[in-house]
Amino acid sequence: MRREELTLPRWPAALDGLRVGVMTDLHSGMPHAGLDAIERAADTLAAERPDVVCLLGDFIDRRALFARPVNADALATRLAPLAAAPRGLYAVLGNHDWYAGARRIGDALEGAGVMVLEDSAAPAGDGELWVAGTGDFRVRGARVERALMPVPEDAPVLLLSHDPDAFPDVPARVSLTLAGHTHGGQVGVPLVRRPFIPSHYGERYVAGRVEEDGRHLYVSSGVGTSGLPVRFLRPPEVVSLTLRAPS
Repeated sequence: MRREELTLPRWPAALDGLRVGVMTDLHSGMPHAGLDAIERAADTLAAERPDVVCLLGDFIDRRALFARPVNADALATRLAPLAAAPRGLYAVLGNHDWYAGARRIGDALEGAGVMVLEDSAAPAGDGELWVAGTGDFRVRGARVERALMPVPEDAPVLLLSHDPDAFPDVPARVSLTLAGHTHGGQVGVPLVRRPFIPSHYGERYVAGRVEEDGRHLYVSSGVGTSGLPVRFLRPPEVVSLTLRAPS
């Protein structure tokens, strides 16, 4: 369990202390990522009592070595307890979801109380906060401006993008962008991990908090693995972010 506190320059005082639960890159179907492991990760995050939960894609992996079939409805059921978050449970789909049958995965998630966002947005709770989500950057194209169209210009908004490579196109009005996809390289050794980071920007968005030109991104290393089922000095994580307004 990773806990972080982020102070955001445009975060409103009325939402100071908002807790955002983040889980990404389950890659269920891998030998170490069965349904019981997914349930444990969801229970760990639910125990943090987040106000809003954001799931950032790659729920099922069909392409990795040793991958086994996973029933999307059974997977979604294991995530359903996260829907108790008072401001809602939101998700975007990742590239591996599209390889594995994204429509079916999305329908299963919706059936378990998850709002799946595809270049779209929705108010979270009372409408004071918005959550937007892009299509997968590599498979669908991340239409950031289309995702933000419903959001009032001055509203605080969390933008979900499975792939952090969409971040250079995110406008300054977005309070915080959340992404996964990189797995932190799966290997925690600088330079060694570089070939394993699936990003056009090398280690620029490898993991953790990134600030560029006053815009803020948080990249989670995620739960599962892609390719070989190996992590080294980059343990799996679910994340609880506490968002703070400037003092």
